[in-house]
Amino acid sequence: MSNVILPSVRMAVSSSNSFLSTSLLKPSFSHFPLKRLVSIPTCLYDSNNNDKKKLSTATPACAIATDSSQSHTQTATFSLNDGTQIDKTEKLVLPTNQSSQNLLRIRHTCAHVMAMAVQKLYPDAKVTIGPWIDSGFYYDFDIEPLTDKDLKRIKKEMDRIIARNLPLIREEVSRDEAQRRIMAINEPYKIEILESIKEDHITIYHIGNEWWDLCAGPHVESTGNINRKAVELESVAGAYWRGDEKKPMLQRIYGTAWENEEQLKAYLHFKEEARRRDHRRLGQDLDLFSIQDEAGGGLVFWHPKGAIVRHIIEDSWKKIHIERGYNLLYTPHVAKADLWKISGHLDFYRENMFDQMNIEDELYQLRPMNCPYHILVYKRKLNSYRDFPIRVAELGTVYRYELSGSLHGLFRVRGFTQDDAHIFCLEDQIKDEISGVLDLTEEILLQFGFSKYEVNLSTRPEKAVGGDDIWEKATSALKDALDDKGWSYQLDEGGGAFYGPKIDLKIEDALGRKWQCSTIQVDFNLPQRFDITYVDSNSEKKRPIMIHRAVLGSLERFFGVLIEHYAGDFPLWLSPVQARVLPVTDIQLEYCNEVTKKLKANSIRAEVSHGERLPKLIRNAEKQRIPLMAVVGPKETETQTVTVRSRFGGELGTMTIDDFVSRIKTATENRTSF
Repeated sequence: MSNVILPSVRMAVSSSNSFLSTSLLKPSFSHFPLKRLVSIPTCLYDSNNNDKKKLSTATPACAIATDSSQSHTQTATFSLNDGTQIDKTEKLVLPTNQSSQNLLRIRHTCAHVMAMAVQKLYPDAKVTIGPWIDSGFYYDFDIEPLTDKDLKRIKKEMDRIIARNLPLIREEVSRDEAQRRIMAINEPYKIEILESIKEDHITIYHIGNEWWDLCAGPHVESTGNINRKAVELESVAGAYWRGDEKKPMLQRIYGTAWENEEQLKAYLHFKEEARRRDHRRLGQDLDLFSIQDEAGGGLVFWHPKGAIVRHIIEDSWKKIHIERGYNLLYTPHVAKADLWKISGHLDFYRENMFDQMNIEDELYQLRPMNCPYHILVYKRKLNSYRDFPIRVAELGTVYRYELSGSLHGLFRVRGFTQDDAHIFCLEDQIKDEISGVLDLTEEILLQFGFSKYEVNLSTRPEKAVGGDDIWEKATSALKDALDDKGWSYQLDEGGGAFYGPKIDLKIEDALGRKWQCSTIQVDFNLPQRFDITYVDSNSEKKRPIMIHRAVLGSLERFFGVLIEHYAGDFPLWLSPVQARVLPVTDIQLEYCNEVTKKLKANSIRAEVSHGERLPKLIRNAEKQRIPLMAVVGPKETETQTVTVRSRFGGELGTMTIDDFVSRIKTATENRTSF
């Protein structure tokens, strides 16, 4: 993970809002087996305006892929809202575990200090594991459920341990000695951990002579090297031992730790902004989607407003694909289990698949992937080399089993729709097809404001299918396509899938978090498994190349990213309601309905709101992130006009309905502000 550039600040009294960009707390879940790097334009805000006046939302004309091997920094500007303001802006590097060994050691030692504190306060607690993580550390305990009040007690005990400046002492013992000591203090989980360690010599770290743990390190020299004011316990959650739902439920305490208070303050303000943008809260507040307990976890209900946004995304996606020579498909959500035996999913992916269904003595399976279906469409007829390339695309809903504890809003679900496509081509067409996919990816992502990408190219792993020649040819084609595009990329030697090399892209949201979306994967495996062929110029049967690709990843997760990226303030062209018509009194309601009818007749998403005083109607519209409000009073009714108010620009003046319609349509077509 990269260093994060934040401005350093001098403190003074103020009440300005927090807005910063960092790659902390990056979500790490994906519906595709993807990897690595990318950077985007953020919406710009006036940090001194509590209404967050938008300064610029123009979509960039081209994308840039940054070279992560040369630069591991991101720049952001923010102001604090707890009685501080920016007086002088300077760059401050907020370190990561990768960039700072000191920070990593601090976090690892904090996990041990926390475990020691817990066992001092709760002697019956059993310890398990306590690693460092991207934003801090955690430790899992076998203990009765903890509360926020307990966390405060634990933090106070940690502070006392830190203040005592106890040394961290490394000791190496034999396996038998380690086992004897563990059994003496009755720590059953540590016995299981010891059994998983392959080395003969076991390392132990002591805090003073009062507490110890199995550990390979590293740690700080003493607890006094930790700044207790730069440490905070954040939350407690349930976690199964070893991630197995059949094993005991443990209490996992999460904490964050930094080198100094300034870094902690910046991190906490990032968290505050991330919390404000949380798609789960905004999804409920803006009535976009829900996950209903009666239906089951991880199954998404798209409400009318969310469904409108999805409709816009899907229409745009389909239009671009048709223009670029793809044929659209719709395929079943279920198939015979034998299909998944042929594809290999039952052998290699079974734990992520739902149980099979017995229908008339035949086993059927909900699909976890779309690939086999597209292959069956390809196989429906004999194809000639003259037919290539063959491009098919589908917004295909798939179903994958996830543990209930791992489900997370739209980001980790059990049913989701992939923007899936497959290309069947000849070997000498690989480069051109990859170039076409990169261009298409750029075009789609630019529409949503994502213009900088971190790119990863993964090459042949040790175990792979396919000969050396085809691997070399395919990998060279991917490299050449990226070079022609002018995109920098990180080379991940040996990181490809067993079935072929791949390109992965990550995008950044307005907080600098990286999200895996796009992937391009060459596949030598499925064409062989399904024995797909074509007839070459010599009338001989040959095996085609198959390319998997997705741009958005899944509609659900991409929608969640969009909600958090825009903080629910969708641009005018994407907003579920573009304009709300507001009467000063109900006397103007009839005219408001006429205005709304005309807006809808021009494909503008509009609605009327009434029954409250005008100031409240305006506040309600702003809370619902409505981009435009058309206020109608006696004068507007008489002159057949509307007074337009923008959520970000304030009052924009009075105009005719035709002018209002024309400006909205122009802004929507050009994807610009009103």
